[in-house]
Amino acid sequence: MNSYEDELIAKVAWYYYIEELTQQSISEKLNISRMKVIKYLDLAKKNGVIQFTIERNRKEQLLLENRLCSCYGLNNAYIIPSPKAGSMLNDMLAQAAAAYLIDRISENTFINMGYGETPSKVLNHLATIATTPLSIVSLTGGVSYYLPNAVSNIFKAKLYLYPTPLLLSSSELCQAILKEPEVAAINRMIQLSSLTIVGIGAMNEDATIISNGILNKTDFTCLSMQGAVGDILTHFIDKDGNPIRTSLNDRLVSTPLETLRTLKNVIGIAGGSHKVDVIRSALRGGYLNELITDEETAVALCEVP
Repeated sequence: MNSYEDELIAKVAWYYYIEELTQQSISEKLNISRMKVIKYLDLAKKNGVIQFTIERNRKEQLLLENRLCSCYGLNNAYIIPSPKAGSMLNDMLAQAAAAYLIDRISENTFINMGYGETPSKVLNHLATIATTPLSIVSLTGGVSYYLPNAVSNIFKAKLYLYPTPLLLSSSELCQAILKEPEVAAINRMIQLSSLTIVGIGAMNEDATIISNGILNKTDFTCLSMQGAVGDILTHFIDKDGNPIRTSLNDRLVSTPLETLRTLKNVIGIAGGSHKVDVIRSALRGGYLNELITDEETAVALCEVP
């Protein structure tokens, strides 16, 4: 290869990667064909004229994300650094989830949203960065308590909510409400939404469902005795991801786990050592397509797939 061609290769690489010109612009600028531009870009990589490097920390993160996907058959994983103060993790995950989601959202995007603190925080962060109206569909009853009025005011979100509490007083009342046209319409919308966001709850006293008085500590004790390690959409699951059948199910307004498995792009958002067991169970149960979590949690999940 002569020095003139070497110089052309270097120029093509410079214009393409540094000045960010298109291949057609480079072709016109250097008076060479577009096919030659493509050839020279390929030679620039093969001959070491251009070299790509990945920052060490990011490389390790990518390897961990790939390992997590491989262990549990996920389509994608997004891992953030674990904070020194555990209390910051929930906010950090919510911010990361909003940033992760924003590029996948258009004006016609419908997002299924679960009950709880984490999904609510994701929406709050989305509200600060979204530039297009969103359509939010509730996966459970009781979501109206978690979607702040500010969300609708800031980016004009359209909220399609179950007009019910999360847990009703009797199974008869629950079955009657589920047959109502407004509720049936929400169920149909859930099936058609583009994205689904769910939090994952652990069996601890700080759980949202206890702090809100929907269940009490005795309920949690009984569920633990039946093998529950946590919940998704207030459906409790065991260590292998199997649903725990209780009388609560008959009074619950929540998308069934069987339905959750059929939805597109189900993204779980959870982290922290206290949630490792239930996140692993959710993954084993096949309820998630993608996971947003922190580094320490991801490492622990990969240790015992």
